[in-house]
Amino acid sequence: MRKAILAMIIGASALGLGGAAMAAEAGGDDPYIWLEEFTSPRAMQWVEAHNARTTGALEADPRYAAYFAEALKLAEAKDRLPGGRFINGQVYNFWQDADHVRGIWRRTSVANFAAPAPKWETVLDLDALAASEKANWVWKSASCARPAERRCLIELSDGGEDAVTVREFDLATGRFVDGGFMLPKGKQRVAWENENSLLISREWAPGELGRTGYPYIVKRLKRGQPLSAAVELYRGDPSDGGYGVTPNVLRDGENRTLAVIDRPLDTFNAETWILTAKGPRRVAIPAKAGPVDMVAGRVIIQIREDWRPTTRTYPAGALVSVELAQLKADPAHLKPTLVYAAGPREAMVEASASKGSLLVSTLDNVSGRLLRFTPTATGWTRRALALPANSTLGIVDTNRSDDRALLGVTSFLVPPSQWLADAKTGAAREIRRQGAKFDASNLVAEQHEAVSTDGTRIPYFLVHRRDMPLNGNNPTLLYAYGGFEVSMTPSYSSTNGKLWLEKGGVYALANIRGGGEFGPKWHEAGLGTKRQIVYDDFAAVGRDLISRKITSPRRLGISGGSNGGLQTGVQFTQHPELWNAVIIDVPLLDMIRISKIAAGASWEGEYGSVTDPAVRAFWDKTSPYQNLRTGVAYPQPFIFTTTKDDRVGPQHARKFAARMEEMGLPFYFYENTEGGHAAGANLRQTARTNALEMIYLTRKLMDPVEPGSTKGQ
Repeated sequence: MRKAILAMIIGASALGLGGAAMAAEAGGDDPYIWLEEFTSPRAMQWVEAHNARTTGALEADPRYAAYFAEALKLAEAKDRLPGGRFINGQVYNFWQDADHVRGIWRRTSVANFAAPAPKWETVLDLDALAASEKANWVWKSASCARPAERRCLIELSDGGEDAVTVREFDLATGRFVDGGFMLPKGKQRVAWENENSLLISREWAPGELGRTGYPYIVKRLKRGQPLSAAVELYRGDPSDGGYGVTPNVLRDGENRTLAVIDRPLDTFNAETWILTAKGPRRVAIPAKAGPVDMVAGRVIIQIREDWRPTTRTYPAGALVSVELAQLKADPAHLKPTLVYAAGPREAMVEASASKGSLLVSTLDNVSGRLLRFTPTATGWTRRALALPANSTLGIVDTNRSDDRALLGVTSFLVPPSQWLADAKTGAAREIRRQGAKFDASNLVAEQHEAVSTDGTRIPYFLVHRRDMPLNGNNPTLLYAYGGFEVSMTPSYSSTNGKLWLEKGGVYALANIRGGGEFGPKWHEAGLGTKRQIVYDDFAAVGRDLISRKITSPRRLGISGGSNGGLQTGVQFTQHPELWNAVIIDVPLLDMIRISKIAAGASWEGEYGSVTDPAVRAFWDKTSPYQNLRTGVAYPQPFIFTTTKDDRVGPQHARKFAARMEEMGLPFYFYENTEGGHAAGANLRQTARTNALEMIYLTRKLMDPVEPGSTKGQ
């Protein structure tokens, strides 16, 4: 990391920072560097003291008990829609409720799953497993060896970390396999090559990780071999960026396979390699492109930048197919066929193959559509599935042994539903709908636009009471993400509905740049040093809410998590006059030391590297931790993080709170000691976090004057 201590001190003095806050952020000169030692006794003592202060204040509110009880009831509701995955002709689901705190992995037949009240068979009880092994297991995922799908690799996390332990499980016996595959805890990626062979990327020897903290070496491990006997197949470079080298095996419905290695160069640019009998060979596709699935002997490639492999240009945001045989024979000279190209206000969200078709979820002006593509001798046919309009449409899973697909439909005000579809014919039917969790009879959802600083129109959704007065006095919560090409779309939130909308609150969801709502270019508009436009977009939506007299700074709050927590942190420091409540969840806040904290170095493709002087200059004036100032009337924020977050890390939130404390600024800080990069490791922890934040918002935005508020009526 480039050091510019003198410049930092001069800049800090000009901003009016006090005492220790004037120190430069070059390693040990950071006065709160000790809070980066995330499990040290000193750091945890600080956490415990601030947790006690926050919970003592918010849980003492006479409404808290009711808020928590309602949040827990919603989280543990038995009629929540069960997610589903097709495995070996059945539907599997991981489920948590009051009786299964850690959760159970269970299964039923497809016909039973489609019935009003499915009868489930428990396959693995995680509560019982954790108790018997005296472990703090949190479920992460399961992947099964195709085509038979008799053996599965189950990933278990200690308290919710991204690092996992991998163990082989036999679906027939319902037990872990004695002497089966077992990979010790680590940040690792595993793919079944076949039932007796794995492709693994992990820390093979102590310290054998790239600079971003992720693995870069892929080896083959055969059944019965110790890890030390695994054979190396591919080696990236430890200086690479991104999330580490990842193996994958694409397999179509006829059991044709393609072993793929993804070598990320940064967050979004990567090399794609395939494994052949003669070793790994690089595939000649753009750096912002990669295989996503395979159907009927055709490899589906998603491209995020314009590509001209021959005489035709394929636009960013498109899907193309390449014949498997041609790709294997000559990966340096591909002959793609267009499958899907997005229109000017469209974006592709996801694609998943069944046995003979490809389902593609898209957005059209942030409204969901689901398309079915079928391969022919000359190209692809296209057909839209008949599903509810003005909704978010998701592909829950597709079945590779036939053409069944499980779909999800959600919107702001209509309870979510599940649909069973036949990808071959395009027919779809609703099989269940969740019961209503809040009264939406007097609520409406609308779409508006705000104008950003460069004249771009930024759409946003607004959910409110039908009889809402335009008097500038409506409590309003604004949410956005604005990064990593992630799209923000309408969804049914039981907690927001019950504890916010039902009580008269207004909810706004902004589709700012940095996201993927309008394809790759919408995302790329806010990369690196161009990122200020993302923050301008968000502030523009806030001002639009005020100018429409929906709300006012006194009644306007904002919320965001992870990259969205960086968003709210920047809004907190750049526009403290616009908001009276700011929720900063599991955030990035120290953008000067980001590469030194948790997995921060892997996101340089999104934020840039401060070793670049231009990037350093941008974050010097933008990074929230470095830009807190004395003498500014900031709102009192709610800062939330988790100790077990090994992705973003709790260090950002802690240091930001510590700097606020040094300046005598009021804040709430709460750190869950479990949960990873999420609200909690179980539903009870999640409910507590939700209740704390909702009490905070109620006090700040709905009450006449919240104690300690810096803004009057």
